[in-house]
Amino acid sequence: MAKEEQKHGIPALLSFFIPGLGQLIKGEVGKGILIFLGMVVSTFLIFIVIGLITTPVLWVWNIYDAYNSN
Repeated sequence: MAKEEQKHGIPALLSFFIPGLGQLIKGEVGKGILIFLGMVVSTFLIFIVIGLITTPVLWVWNIYDAYNSN
């Protein structure tokens, strides 16, 4: 029997507030740290406008990944 893909609401909720925390909770430590550092860099890039695009995209992807990844 094929394993059904699980959804994870709590890690997604945690990632909504603190980017990367959902991945850390699920045991994906490296990914969680990279997402958090990426958000920090992207937030500083807001001052040169490109961050206005990268920050929301990275934030939404972070929540989606925390919800869908195994």
